[in-house]
Amino acid sequence: MAIFIKSPLKNMSESCCNTNTSNKAPNQFDHKDAIQERYGSAAQEKESCLCTPVGFNPVLLEAIPQEVIERDYGCGDPTKYVQKNDIVLDLGSGSGKNAFICAQIVGKKGKVIGVDQNPDMLSLSRSASKEVTKNIGFNNTEFLEGSIEKLDELDKDLNPLIADKSVDIILNNIKRVLNDNGRIAISDIVSNKKVPLRLQNDHDLWTGCISGAWYEPEFISDFKELGFKNLKFAERSAEPWKVIEDIEFRTVTLVGNI
Repeated sequence: MAIFIKSPLKNMSESCCNTNTSNKAPNQFDHKDAIQERYGSAAQEKESCLCTPVGFNPVLLEAIPQEVIERDYGCGDPTKYVQKNDIVLDLGSGSGKNAFICAQIVGKKGKVIGVDQNPDMLSLSRSASKEVTKNIGFNNTEFLEGSIEKLDELDKDLNPLIADKSVDIILNNIKRVLNDNGRIAISDIVSNKKVPLRLQNDHDLWTGCISGAWYEPEFISDFKELGFKNLKFAERSAEPWKVIEDIEFRTVTLVGNI
């Protein structure tokens, strides 16, 4: 099984890339609603400030509509760890880009399940599915509406797990939905220091894939405590993506298996 996870975001003003927090006071807001609002807007109009730019295999992008590619907001490429015939679970599937890439990798005998709770993103991915099916010659992908915090309705019949962003939300559910041969490949943003609550309560930083970052030293250990094995960073950016108040934020891809 493979799971991808992305944070939903809301359209921002011209200052969306501004990470200067010196004059900002902590804001109280509903973190989940803010993410849903921003992602809903980003599904309708491309927002260039969201997450980190990532390169994908251009051959696998040829079958995917341009609007799907443009409105994908991720921080890594866990799709490269998917294998032929895998059953892939894509949590927070967003525009559907990663799911459509996986559909081509796993082939006719594989399956890709995208899960997202944002209606705008679901509309985008579902509307693109017919074109992708026509381009690749088969249909092995479906998109379900649901919360990534609640995976109770999913069958435990998945082998690689791929996640792209916000995987901490479903940490306790990951092992349960994987089968005995389950693998993980999780791309996320990590920080070299714990992010203070004041920055977590900054609306722009939280919804912009920054202040919700996983503390890097705990990323592997948290999955190790769940019983996962052979854990390592298959990829880790040498240079930080952002530096805010002396805290470095960078992308990593964690791989392992049950």
